[in-house]
Amino acid sequence: MTTSDGTGDGSVDRGTRSAWAELLPLDRFNAFSDGVFAIAVTLLALELTVPVQPDRLLPALVEQWPEFLGYLISFAFIGGMWITHARMTRLMKQGDAAVFGINLLVLLFIAVLPFTTSLMVANLTGPDVEVAVLIYGLNVLIASLLLSFLLVYISRDRRLVVDEVADETLAAIVHQRWIVIAVAIVAVATALIAPMVAVGLYLVATVLLLVSPLIRLRRPRGRVATGP
Repeated sequence: MTTSDGTGDGSVDRGTRSAWAELLPLDRFNAFSDGVFAIAVTLLALELTVPVQPDRLLPALVEQWPEFLGYLISFAFIGGMWITHARMTRLMKQGDAAVFGINLLVLLFIAVLPFTTSLMVANLTGPDVEVAVLIYGLNVLIASLLLSFLLVYISRDRRLVVDEVADETLAAIVHQRWIVIAVAIVAVATALIAPMVAVGLYLVATVLLLVSPLIRLRRPRGRVATGP
């Protein structure tokens, strides 16, 4: 059968099949992502060194405060990113090639975070502390921006989102991300002037990522908002 403009139904069917062929299931998406998050957190813990038979253990541990600070900041950041990522995939029913590609970029900067954390920790009391803190901050900022970009991309393609999820729900998740990103931008801008202030801001940003979902647990539980 041919339409009035001369286009056959077969070409429409082929176009529809081609569009659906680009959509991908989420099982391997979630498995690979969770694996990268878990390995990154594990590498952070492995970077903590054990004092070798010090004269007094407690003072030796206190001297390692940069290591524990770096571990806390990065663990909170990775944990917060993982929670946001989990919330995002819960609202998705499938992905496409662009979603998988952007997600790989997110994981690229998550996977390198143990290195930039060690770099910052090793130079936190040295002459190059500004550069080390800046590199760490850029790592955190780029990872945050990429995850927010992924959320925006998904929210604009209803094929990827569970039907019962309202647009307002997606918009709220994206909006929450910008608060953390704003803090990260200020921290990067501050790194070369006052690196320890920037470290404090990194801590604030990552704790916000980790604590905000826990605050929502105190709210009354309700049904997921749905569209008209």
